[in-house]
Amino acid sequence: PAKVGITGFCWGGRITWLYAAQSSNIKAGVAWYGRLVGTPSALTPKHPLELASGLRSPVLGLYGGQDAGIALTTINQMKDALAEAGKKGNAAARASEFVVYPDAPHAFHADYRPSFCKEPAEDGFKRALGWFKAHGVA
Repeated sequence: PAKVGITGFCWGGRITWLYAAQSSNIKAGVAWYGRLVGTPSALTPKHPLELASGLRSPVLGLYGGQDAGIALTTINQMKDALAEAGKKGNAAARASEFVVYPDAPHAFHADYRPSFCKEPAEDGFKRALGWFKAHGVA
């Protein structure tokens, strides 16, 4: 498989970041509002922020500016970590990007929930498809 990508929403968004740091089997990832930090536990020993320097595939992060569970400060921490890794030669980290929809909450793409926001959801989907195409997945 030469055109493999990964995407996930919420917990799956977190897994997207983790997998992009662990596997060289994918070309790109799109993480929809996945947590970037947390308290380590037996089930979650590492978090995306801790693995940013080892990212193997570029990730597009799509986040809501009004997400009560994912603070903008953690997005900025991840941006900083990726920028630092990019300066040290990590091309995947350097190529990774974030889009934050200022008025969107968590789960803004879930059209079956009250948190659904049509415009950010549609824009995010277009960006995801474009991201995959630009990185050889589509």
